Amino acid sequence: MATVLVNGVEVRLGDQERLNGIQAARRAGVDVPHYCWHPGLSVVASCRMCLVETGTRDPKTGAIQMMPKLVPACQTPAKDGTVFITESEKVKQARAFVEEGLLLDHPIDCPICDKAGECRLQDYHFEHGQKERRTDVRPFTSRKRPMGETVTLFVDRCVMCSRCVRFCREISGTSELMVTGRGSDEEIDVVAGFPLANKLSGNVVDLCPVGALGDRDFLYSQRVWFMTSHPGICTGCSTGCSILIDENQDHVYRLRPRENPHVNQWWMCDEGRYGFHHLHAENRLTGAQRREGGQLKPVEWSHVFGPLDASLRKAGRVAGVLSPHLTVEEAFLLATYLRSVDPAAVLVLGPVPVVGQDEKFPAGFVIHAEKCPDRRGVAEVLRHFCGRVATFDDLLESWKADGIRAAWVTGGYKKDWVDESAAERLDGLAELVVQDLFESPLWRRATWQLPGAAFAERDGSYVNSADRLQSAAWAVRPPVGVRVEGSVFWQLLKRPGMCQARPVLEEMASAISFFRPAAGGVPESGVSLAPPPPATADPRSQAPLGNAT
Repeated sequence: MATVLVNGVEVRLGDQERLNGIQAARRAGVDVPHYCWHPGLSVVASCRMCLVETGTRDPKTGAIQMMPKLVPACQTPAKDGTVFITESEKVKQARAFVEEGLLLDHPIDCPICDKAGECRLQDYHFEHGQKERRTDVRPFTSRKRPMGETVTLFVDRCVMCSRCVRFCREISGTSELMVTGRGSDEEIDVVAGFPLANKLSGNVVDLCPVGALGDRDFLYSQRVWFMTSHPGICTGCSTGCSILIDENQDHVYRLRPRENPHVNQWWMCDEGRYGFHHLHAENRLTGAQRREGGQLKPVEWSHVFGPLDASLRKAGRVAGVLSPHLTVEEAFLLATYLRSVDPAAVLVLGPVPVVGQDEKFPAGFVIHAEKCPDRRGVAEVLRHFCGRVATFDDLLESWKADGIRAAWVTGGYKKDWVDESAAERLDGLAELVVQDLFESPLWRRATWQLPGAAFAERDGSYVNSADRLQSAAWAVRPPVGVRVEGSVFWQLLKRPGMCQARPVLEEMASAISFFRPAAGGVPESGVSLAPPPPATADPRSQAPLGNAT
């Protein structure tokens, strides 16, 4: 085990760990400032902000020999006996010079810059910069140009860290960005005729340490210090990226990737990043309604549960369509409730939207064709209750033969998911309960119309395509007149108190072996539900068949 000394503090590294000076310093609780380095990109050591003193310690005598010059911590490996000094006067002076050099030509337009409040140039200037500006304040220019449909470049703010260029070469593999000019004339630009149009392009905005790259969807819409960030899970596809949901007063303004080495590393796709606007769509369904005498009438939520439960029990045979957009807890609660109404209730998986094929990128990131977050988790709930996973199409074929008189259908899809012909095939049900975000042919036929919640409005867990379960809490409240699906099922089951996802997951873990690994809690990065691969036995320890003694 290697031992590194950071400002006199010993840091132990694992035998297989390969860290640099910045990462080793973090282990000691020390933040080494940097612009160009990122753990997911190659090292270029161009910004020089992470310069530190380094040396080696003799393992026998303990004597330390320092190098005469400062070195970039991002480019210096942390090996056994390496010594780093990050707070000496020599280091502090070097950082101040770097900051001063960056600010010589940088426009001081913080009041109109979208990055203000989360800009490393601002933060590092106050923490590491010179006490006074030693140059004249000059009028600044604000050149800008679109790099593509999603990103705008503010040319004069760029500090030439080259993160965006390396991302397009190494992560997306599309190489649209490049460095033009030389010396003080260097600029970031797109290759002529090839705008920034890859499906991961929004990540360059997250990578930019200053305000040079702006998200055109978010630009000038909100100040970052007014927003609150909530850990969440992207429900755009079955990758299930870990994200941050940034909101102010229950309005979501942007989504950003959250680091998770097991799922999405540091990235997310543009489809997921910009796929939240349906949360605030004008045609979002609100307010419960019941059909009486052929007419729909508004119903207060407090008056829904008793009559709804009575109508389902009166109908007799019941079916349930569990959407792959439900959390596993909600799917379990709905299945439990319908089986309490009808012990032989037919439970099926809702339509699974698939668009194209999986798209894999050079660094391993995958955009899945399966455009739902929880097909795998809901399928395991169905397998527990029914022994198999039947589909919505199966229900359309057999509900009359099975004598089904009532059906509960959950939706939650952003786009049309059921057409007129499919909806017509459910005509004749005595009771049809539909929970959804937007109107559909099935919604218009429902005897009970219950508006549903979107991903940022619910607590719960999802199982992605790699059998990794992740949990998240709600970030914003649903619109007035909307009840989160889990709370509806909870109240119908007459469970006490408020609906809470964690106890339901514990209940599932004790009842369904697939979810057992989640019984001890779910860390921020999630928990793997996939069984470990079978151990390969040493053939030398096995006697040949027929020769056992």
